[in-house]
Amino acid sequence: MRVIFLDLDKTLIGDDYSPEPAKQIIDELKRRGFRIIFNSSKTRAEQEYYRKALNVEDPFIVETGSAIYIPKDVFPFKFNFTRETERYFIIELGESYRKIQNVLSEIGWVFGLKYYGNSTIEEIMKFTGLPKHLAELAARREYSETIFRWRNEKFVDIIKSKGLTVSKGSRFYNVHGNTNKGKAAHVLLLLYSKLFGDIESYAVGDSFNDFPLFEVVDKAFIVGNLKHPEAVNISSIKELLEVIE
Repeated sequence: MRVIFLDLDKTLIGDDYSPEPAKQIIDELKRRGFRIIFNSSKTRAEQEYYRKALNVEDPFIVETGSAIYIPKDVFPFKFNFTRETERYFIIELGESYRKIQNVLSEIGWVFGLKYYGNSTIEEIMKFTGLPKHLAELAARREYSETIFRWRNEKFVDIIKSKGLTVSKGSRFYNVHGNTNKGKAAHVLLLLYSKLFGDIESYAVGDSFNDFPLFEVVDKAFIVGNLKHPEAVNISSIKELLEVIE
């Protein structure tokens, strides 16, 4: 059985944030027998939008490894989880959004920080390029924040001193708990291994916060020019279909 972890922004999804160009890729991965796991800094609400648009029903990992959302019909055995909703078992690995908000509100004025929690929808659209309906979904934070603007990068050290993690995405810094995309992927791979036995795992990303993910899979691919010893560089997600069988 094959599992592929996909980053979204600038990997599966382009600068216009439309899911349409990704449909052919997702359909082909399904045809080849892949379980498709979105593993992104995006929120649950954002990822549910793309899951519906692309007809993806597998588990997904939100906010840079902060939580794993597992539809209740995926695993036919009991496993540990943090909480559940009507649709999901949720394994939480990160910190609460409240804690992150409290830390950022303490230092935000000193460093001129702008992030989802202190920005209007119009400001979010300007910083990110998101259309309004997606900006509203992105603002529904549960476990992390994204720093759009800052005066001095020394804020990173202060945030870390408060027990939080700062990772670098495609354009912005992400603030979250002591977790990452790789830790969350490892937890999910253990569950799949219990169900299917041997697993062949893949990952595709484009930025520094994908590096921990590359280190827990069998085959990793990085879109763009960043270098990682465990990842093969590809020019776009479309090239992935040419280099895997």
